[in-house]
Amino acid sequence: MVDPSGFLKHGRELPARRPVDIRIRDWKEVYEEFPENNLRTQASRCMDCGIPFCHNGCPLGNLIPEWNDLARTGQWSLAIDRLHATNNFPEFTGKLCPAPCEAACVLGIADDPVTIKQIEVETILTAFDRGLVAPQLPEKLSGKKVAVIGSGPAGLAAAQQLTRAGHEVTVYERADKIGGLLRYGIPEFKMEKWHIDRRLEQMEAEGTRFVTGVSVGTDLSVADLKAEFDAIVLATGSTVPRDLPATGRELKGIYAAMEYLVPANRVALGASPADVPGHVDVRGKHVVIIGGGDTGADCLGTAHRQGAKSVTQLEIMPQPPASRAGSMPWPTYPMLYRITSAHEEGGDRVYAVNTEKFVGDAEGNVTGLVLHEVVSEGGRFVPVEGSTREIPAEAVFLAMGFVGVEKGPLYDELGVEIDERGRVVRDANWKTTADGVYVTGDAGRGQSLIVWAIAEGRAAAAAVDKHLAGETFLPAPIAPTTMALTAR
Repeated sequence: MVDPSGFLKHGRELPARRPVDIRIRDWKEVYEEFPENNLRTQASRCMDCGIPFCHNGCPLGNLIPEWNDLARTGQWSLAIDRLHATNNFPEFTGKLCPAPCEAACVLGIADDPVTIKQIEVETILTAFDRGLVAPQLPEKLSGKKVAVIGSGPAGLAAAQQLTRAGHEVTVYERADKIGGLLRYGIPEFKMEKWHIDRRLEQMEAEGTRFVTGVSVGTDLSVADLKAEFDAIVLATGSTVPRDLPATGRELKGIYAAMEYLVPANRVALGASPADVPGHVDVRGKHVVIIGGGDTGADCLGTAHRQGAKSVTQLEIMPQPPASRAGSMPWPTYPMLYRITSAHEEGGDRVYAVNTEKFVGDAEGNVTGLVLHEVVSEGGRFVPVEGSTREIPAEAVFLAMGFVGVEKGPLYDELGVEIDERGRVVRDANWKTTADGVYVTGDAGRGQSLIVWAIAEGRAAAAAVDKHLAGETFLPAPIAPTTMALTAR
């Protein structure tokens, strides 16, 4: 039985972050270890309420009150079983998800919510440390073969589910290592990559096959792929960056965020800068990041570690409130002013501004950025008269999100349809307009969160399994049309 007064006796506590002056000298994760006693105390704050809205906040349908109480009592074997029942990779979500479950926590109506995300990640880390995570081999093989194209969280979730259902699964990744943007798009200081490697060892032991350095449609023909496999799952992500067509965009030194982060992460993982094409070092430079989301914060933390002279992050929206506004009622996910570890490390955040143009020198290098303040009128951003100013910018990173899949031979030869928003069209069963081809994750949904990607991968796997076997016992937590719990 839960502790009915735990939330009255204990306040919310999270692990401390390593001192800024130390952590910006390396690429290790920013958080210090969290003692087990502290974690179990935090788990006792969960009241196991009669209607746990945290379930609705999480698209995976995580059994949060159950594993909270099992963590509280130190029953780690049962806790990880309940956690794995709905989530293939809790170490990924526990470190990278913005925790919509916590926004929907009933305790959060009048108090600080339960530290669900921290309990989740500590549960899986404890389970690994105690040898409680083992390969789950299929009871029998189906004789069917499935190709999964893309190895981000959606692709990996789909692959693991289908392998466990008895199908022969091969995951194709165009990069040199498995993980998609988890591998090279997410900086080490947010999640060290040994977490990925350890999970991949489990998947390989279960029978999933990984092929890297292969771009399907170019290195491997679609005809050959279709001839070998009974079903194909597209999990290629939404990777086309949103651009900013302002005057001076052609100047050197202006990059899409991933053009900066991917090479920087390769170097952080041990590659020599000289061996990484496109590597950008901002040491001693004035850096401007356009976009105030998670990707922008990743650029910010990376620039700090490279030794940027100054970093300014611009956002066209006004500064969010520190607490829920009436327009963001519980249990929706509120847009609040949050200080990530990267923001704690320095830099300026400037809200309600729009980029007017970029300026450069005689050699075509960007040297500055002209902006003006804006206000919202009638659903449009209107310039504030007399607010125009120029700020120094020797490197500019565009972190304004993504607008769809990268069109090319893969989609053309498969014959799948892509809609006006750059998403692969799919029906209620995750099937594309091409026979035997399914789509999951951001490639079909559009840019979203890691927890949605894993939920989509699990649900798409159930659809593929039913197509191949005639029935399925795999869980399908969401439908392609399921939407996040947000304020309207």
